[in-house]
Amino acid sequence: MTIKTRFAPSPTGFLHIGGARTALFNWIYARSQGGRFVLRIEDTDMERSKEEYLEEILKSMTWLGLEWDEFYKQSDRFELYRQYAQKLLDEGKAYADGPAVILKMPQMQLKFFDLIRGEVEFDSETIKDQVLIKSDGSPTYSFACVVDDALMEISHVIRGEDHISNTPKQLAIYQALGFKPPKFAHVPLIMDEEGGRMSKRSGATAVSDYRKNGFLPEALVNYLMLLGWSPGDNQEIVSLQAAVKKFSIKKVNKSAAAFSMSKLKWLNAEYLKKTPAEDLVDFVAPFLKEKGWISEDYDRNRILNIVELYQNRMADIEEFLQRTAYLFQEDFEVPQDLRERLLSQQQTRCFEDLAKALETAEPFSKEKTEAAFRCCVEEKGLKMSEVVHPVRVALTGSDVGPGLFETMAVLGKQKTLQRIQLASF
Repeated sequence: MTIKTRFAPSPTGFLHIGGARTALFNWIYARSQGGRFVLRIEDTDMERSKEEYLEEILKSMTWLGLEWDEFYKQSDRFELYRQYAQKLLDEGKAYADGPAVILKMPQMQLKFFDLIRGEVEFDSETIKDQVLIKSDGSPTYSFACVVDDALMEISHVIRGEDHISNTPKQLAIYQALGFKPPKFAHVPLIMDEEGGRMSKRSGATAVSDYRKNGFLPEALVNYLMLLGWSPGDNQEIVSLQAAVKKFSIKKVNKSAAAFSMSKLKWLNAEYLKKTPAEDLVDFVAPFLKEKGWISEDYDRNRILNIVELYQNRMADIEEFLQRTAYLFQEDFEVPQDLRERLLSQQQTRCFEDLAKALETAEPFSKEKTEAAFRCCVEEKGLKMSEVVHPVRVALTGSDVGPGLFETMAVLGKQKTLQRIQLASF
């Protein structure tokens, strides 16, 4: 049997982080078994389905690296659903209520074996007759889902645990149509750190938000893997390719997974460190353009130098922009508390001489600026520690950061001298 999984989002909103995790588990399982992965758009709700949401779902799936082998839209298959509904009417297994078609719910125990949770059983007496075709002619979710899963030969349905209640209804439809049901696996929901449902307050909920906020897709995919599954050996950094070799649906946890933004940021920082600096230039450039800090014909080498300076000091693009703002903004100001603590008249008494010494540094490199700086400080009979922190604050507006002389080289001679001179008055 060819293993075949599917992800079936509805284009009534952006791709949710929980949906992305479901798509990921389906994709990994199919790839781990040498099978096929289907992307099926469940757009039977004609009023709420929007083209913009469909485009965002496709873009997010591609961004995450979850390519699909087959693609379908349920809106293209309405006639098919009506044919199968008519079949059930003809066989007396369903009845008409005006334009609507309704399945007669059989009186029996409905049970299935969940690959994650074990045996699950329902009594059909608690389930009312099921609408298959609504009065507007469109199929219901469960009916279209069963017809499609059967005809597309889906072998495994991996979905969120909030769908468990749909399973007995769908099993009844499978039985009525004479289709063999797939195997089911219901994965736990993703909760916030307080145990509530994911919301905007507890973290971004749409994949597109993480893309816009500057997270790397590899980091987000890695983190989604860990929400309910582990590769073992306390391993936390695992690539998509490595996960394919290790993944087992039976090892997915039964309990809900708690989303931690701090953990995601840690993982993102680890991936940023491993990404070639040249590639990160292309990653950060659109954000810098959006801020108006660089133009279309920006100096690529300068941005590369900035990336190399901060690559190991950022968890996401927001942090990168905050830390590097001083390099781009002309209306630079030192926070008042730092000015009072580190830029007193006593602490900046050598700044004028320091500016003159740095002016002679050619080229304005780390090595040349450090040599000029040390020479001036020694001539004044001062300690490096007495001058480094005040100068850092004058240049960057912060008392922490990368090496001072690397910072000077990236900031450039003109801005370095201007800010040192400005702080000396």
